[in-house]
Amino acid sequence: MKTKTIYRLLLAAGAVVTVSMFSCNKDLDKTNPNSVGLDQSFKTAADLQTAVNAAYSVIKSSSLVGREWFFVHDLRSDDVSTGGSQLEAPRAQILNGGTQPSNPVMNSVWNALYTAIHRANTAILKGPGVTDNPALRDRIVGEAKFLRGWAYFDLVSMWGKVPLYTLPVQSFSDSKPRSSVDSIYAQIIQDLKDAAGNLPGKSGYDAANKGRVTNAAANAMLGRVYMQKGDYASAKAALLLIPTTGADGYSLTARWLDNFEEEHEFNSESILEVIFVDKKTANFNWGGQSVGDVLNGNTELTTVRNQEYCPVAWRNLIPSDKLINEFENSGFGATKTDPRFSWTVYQSGDKYNNGAETLTDGDQNGNGSTFHGTAKKISWRKFMLMYKMSKSAMGFYPGGNNQRLIRYADVLLMLAECENELGNSAAAVGYLNQVRDRADVLMPHYPTAQYPTGTKDQVTKAIMHERSVELADEEVRNIDIMRWRIKGYYPSIAPEPLSYFQKNRDELLPIPQAELDNNPKVTGDQNPGY
Repeated sequence: MKTKTIYRLLLAAGAVVTVSMFSCNKDLDKTNPNSVGLDQSFKTAADLQTAVNAAYSVIKSSSLVGREWFFVHDLRSDDVSTGGSQLEAPRAQILNGGTQPSNPVMNSVWNALYTAIHRANTAILKGPGVTDNPALRDRIVGEAKFLRGWAYFDLVSMWGKVPLYTLPVQSFSDSKPRSSVDSIYAQIIQDLKDAAGNLPGKSGYDAANKGRVTNAAANAMLGRVYMQKGDYASAKAALLLIPTTGADGYSLTARWLDNFEEEHEFNSESILEVIFVDKKTANFNWGGQSVGDVLNGNTELTTVRNQEYCPVAWRNLIPSDKLINEFENSGFGATKTDPRFSWTVYQSGDKYNNGAETLTDGDQNGNGSTFHGTAKKISWRKFMLMYKMSKSAMGFYPGGNNQRLIRYADVLLMLAECENELGNSAAAVGYLNQVRDRADVLMPHYPTAQYPTGTKDQVTKAIMHERSVELADEEVRNIDIMRWRIKGYYPSIAPEPLSYFQKNRDELLPIPQAELDNNPKVTGDQNPGY
């Protein structure tokens, strides 16, 4: 007899979990005759599609893009402030820089990212054995490699060294130690390159397959990854592969708000979206995923973002004072007031519900803001459904508004940064001005009185400004902050964005306590300062 802890892999959950601790002998260590092993599964392209659908499913679940993902990204940025005491303690902990290894919001994102990786690994492993439909097989493996690369980029950028799994975990002995940041980036880059080579353009998918990743999405992510590594030449090369003409081409929409409203999903600017469905009910997929989600990646899911940030709902996070004062305003030294301000945020006096209702201070639960020295109630407008819904309908309403993960405006701004870092400041300014030339934005070209562009540092400051106002609350600001911090741009070009920041601690989140407890190859290997 001996005492040991038995761990078992749940393929559906995609994680190693403790089952029980008990005394046993060898006679009890038997294979479950009712289980189906990997060697018996995923024999056809249709089977492979089930595996990759399951990876998509966890990405749109409440543990990731449906809820906790946007919280973790936003709370690590200077785009947001607390809406008031209604912000739950674990979220306030991240916002205020006091994140603990046991933080459940952070842990939820970590676990879900590894779940998505496990499911993608299954499709990638089994792909070579599928022969019934080689074209579909190759596309599915390309999708899986993109999703694995996307997940690992979130992990490495927020936690640094993490365990690197490229095969499905089938037993406790498969546990991995933390890999080097360089090796993780090398895997991400290879995955995204492979994906770009096997994925079609957007015209290669019919209406039933909208939302699947494309070669443009792979190249855009590849550009983002290279930039985070400081390899701007490779980033530029990848970004320039994104087509701008023909059936697979991308361009800026004439109307800026088309990027954040349900009626204009999958428009000319949208490179990657996570699909959500309005179920016309108050039901939300709390707790991540149901059994149905695991078995069917097409299960309809809603996003609770419309509830969490909505001015007349929970209003847990609001735009930060720093952000609302970043927009150019003719009353404070600019030639023209940037129209993107009134499309990014609501403030008291604004109309909503197709113009039928007026937002008041009393409607907006919690904290106020300070706009150029004046106290105001200001809330998020991006991705909210108030533009077409009444206050009474917004009591609790999870929405179906797709989350746009990558859009062409971001590609142009990434190219601007690449050109500036490569010594081509004039080309960088040209890309910035393309974004400002959108038909309904038409902001004055750089250089302006507030943003001269005579030096590389001045262009960098203009890039920082333009990314802030164009991409506010699109979950890229914290990634920008980390990249610019590494380059030493704080405080030489701009002040450190996070007031709580402590060097050699707050660059990264803590490794979750559950990982330290359950993975013996990680035990004791915590990030600095925690």
